[in-house]
Amino acid sequence: MRSVMGSSSAPVEIRVAESDADFEAWARVKRAVLPNERAWTPQEFRERSRPARLVLVAELDGEVVGAGLADLSDVAERAAVTPRVAPHARRRGIGTALLRELVSHGSGLDVELLSASVEDEGSRAFAERFGFSETDRQVEQVKVLGDEPEPPPLPEGVETVTIAERPELLREAHPLGVQGFADMALDGSATISLEDWLSDEATHPEGSFVALAGGEIVGYSGLCKLSEGVAEDGLTVVRRDWRRRGLATALKRRELAWAAANGIREIVTWTQTGNDGMRRANELLGFEYRSVSITMVAPLPVVVE
Repeated sequence: MRSVMGSSSAPVEIRVAESDADFEAWARVKRAVLPNERAWTPQEFRERSRPARLVLVAELDGEVVGAGLADLSDVAERAAVTPRVAPHARRRGIGTALLRELVSHGSGLDVELLSASVEDEGSRAFAERFGFSETDRQVEQVKVLGDEPEPPPLPEGVETVTIAERPELLREAHPLGVQGFADMALDGSATISLEDWLSDEATHPEGSFVALAGGEIVGYSGLCKLSEGVAEDGLTVVRRDWRRRGLATALKRRELAWAAANGIREIVTWTQTGNDGMRRANELLGFEYRSVSITMVAPLPVVVE
């Protein structure tokens, strides 16, 4: 896209990621910054390509040291911008160069706000320089699996099946997933498209459970692949009229038991700081806190100089 001069006077090239090598380098930067998170494969980048999504890499002295992503957010009226720079290449203007291109793209997506997620004080200070301020926080909870207890009985009249047993239920559970996103403790209204739901949820279909009562879906808990031996409890949601009956815990217990029996040693989940009920349920299941992701938001226009 363009070349800019870093603070070391070496040219930094910002370009759209297009090749497998670019996507693999993008993933390496993400893992360097967020070692506990999964990055897409080149195939997944291609499968999930869409006009609103911009994927960038930043190259310095022949090495990709920056990764950028801009896309419509799950929260209404927002676009998300994510510039990341490998730790050894920071303070050379690379993050600013990436952010400039991402903001330019996000500003053209017919939104009112830009959002970004930061995980450390340095990144927070960087975002604040350009008018971003904190709106909410996500907390990461982690459980190391061992000999997991037998799952508790289900409420009367409820049965569970896995997505592997009935794959069509993932699509049918999407409206309940939308309800779960709407109930998240965020500062805006969140949702998830059917396309993203089908791509991101229940990537461990044998460990993803749907609760049925009278043939209707009343609960869902999806288990997702992260890395070798590590999985993520993606979304656990219970239909509003079925809450406070222990169904969420029963579904999570089934996930944990399946994971422990199938070579998974660690489960990760993310919960909003305002969702005290789910955080407490996770604590009772043995999850411990590990990290925090801070959501930063800025109204347009955002000027990056």
